[in-house]
Amino acid sequence: MANRRAVVTGASSGIGAATARALRASGWDVVGVARREERLASLVAETGASAIACDLTDPLAVSALVTELESSGPVHALVQVAGGARGTDRVEDASTEDWQWMFDVNVVATQRLVAGLLPLLRRAADEDGHADTVFVTSTAAQVAYPGGGGYNAAKAAEAMLVRVLRQELNGEPIRVVEVAPGMVHTEEFTLNRLGGDAVAAEAVYSGVEAPLVAEDVADVIAYALNAPGHVNLDLITMRPVAQSAHHLLARGPLRVRLDG
Repeated sequence: MANRRAVVTGASSGIGAATARALRASGWDVVGVARREERLASLVAETGASAIACDLTDPLAVSALVTELESSGPVHALVQVAGGARGTDRVEDASTEDWQWMFDVNVVATQRLVAGLLPLLRRAADEDGHADTVFVTSTAAQVAYPGGGGYNAAKAAEAMLVRVLRQELNGEPIRVVEVAPGMVHTEEFTLNRLGGDAVAAEAVYSGVEAPLVAEDVADVIAYALNAPGHVNLDLITMRPVAQSAHHLLARGPLRVRLDG
């Protein structure tokens, strides 16, 4: 694992920051990428990772990111965590601007990163045997639900991008892994989706025993990357035990039914 380097997006908080920590703990060099420089500075101080501040919706900023990565060393893995949701409105009432933002951060930014970093990943695969891409989508890409139209559509589009990419890279030693989490309790995702309403955001998780946390998803990502190079985990769908389907969520303690 020595000298393998991963680029982790969305590294300023949540799953991205947890992934950077998990990969550093298992011996990877990590470049954390996010917009917020002060958060990245904290990650660097904590983990020994390096960091590059970048707005992934800005083509010029991504071009500069690729140039800096190319000049500073090999890239063996891209872990695309950055993304997000805005709003829970019905399709007829939704904000077009929110939908545009969700497609920009979840889909267009992902394509832009893939296009920019594939030459670097190919170079690393040629020198070291294989390279990796990991994309964090969502169970929202798999199951529609009322109020989720924009996020459902954006994450489904990102998931299709990933699946097409895997086929287009057939024959090359580059793994393409999709991790699709269900309910994950992070500090910002639902808060941002609900416009900063902290009470409403916490109510989403109220009574749910042990929702997933960012570290759970990060552990799965690290496992996928640390698996033998010939093993590709195409799609990992993960949920808390309390969420047996996207729409079926137990609130209250989990109990064994001893009466049959």
